[in-house]
Amino acid sequence: MKNQSLILQRGGARKTKKVAVVMAVTASGFIGKSAISVCLKLPVSASKPLVVLSVALSPPATARTVDSPPLGYRKNVGICLVSPCRKIFTASKIHVPDTWQMPQGGADEGEDLRNAAFRELREETGVTSAEFIAEIPNWLTYDFPRDVKDKLNRKWRTSYKGQAQKWFLFKFTGKEEEINLLGDGTAKPEFKVWSWMLPEQVIEHAVYFKRPVYEHVIKQFNPYFVDQEKDSMNSCNDLSVHKDSSTD
Repeated sequence: MKNQSLILQRGGARKTKKVAVVMAVTASGFIGKSAISVCLKLPVSASKPLVVLSVALSPPATARTVDSPPLGYRKNVGICLVSPCRKIFTASKIHVPDTWQMPQGGADEGEDLRNAAFRELREETGVTSAEFIAEIPNWLTYDFPRDVKDKLNRKWRTSYKGQAQKWFLFKFTGKEEEINLLGDGTAKPEFKVWSWMLPEQVIEHAVYFKRPVYEHVIKQFNPYFVDQEKDSMNSCNDLSVHKDSSTD
């Protein structure tokens, strides 16, 4: 994998406060009149635009990594979509309340994995304005809990132990109106609400059996979540949770 060419700058203060959710967004991305009664304790930081530095990603030392997907695991791609303010797109699934995750999905046989990541991002979020930044070279795996495994294998008619994931980092280059939880219309909607979260929040709100993988993903991509010397306060403090009212 080629190194990415980036510039590292540090600086900027950080504050923490509790933020109540007050914004609702329809499936097409337009703000609706009704607010939703979800409240997350999200730390608010000064703007930290995503910038690039020269770095080669190496496999995490303690992660369960493999060079190719092991037998019994579903081949999967994960997408870490980062705003210019270094917050990560995270969404809650429709049928599993309070289960937050980054976009992910299965890769077809023979499909280029980076293309699969773009496809899954588009199918699940409607986002097409995204720039590839980096990928983790090894596969990361996690096992399904028994109840989840039984449910998913009945649905897929398979016998998977868990998922083997290749993770990709993309920078969001569009406007928030582009984000549409109905996706591109080619797949069944996955998510009910979404939010931009800081890296530590993504780990905190992840379901327990995915958390070790998320910790390694954030650790590997962490060099890209760097501080900018001057903050851009105009667009980097929105930590509201956005609702897709079409799925009510």
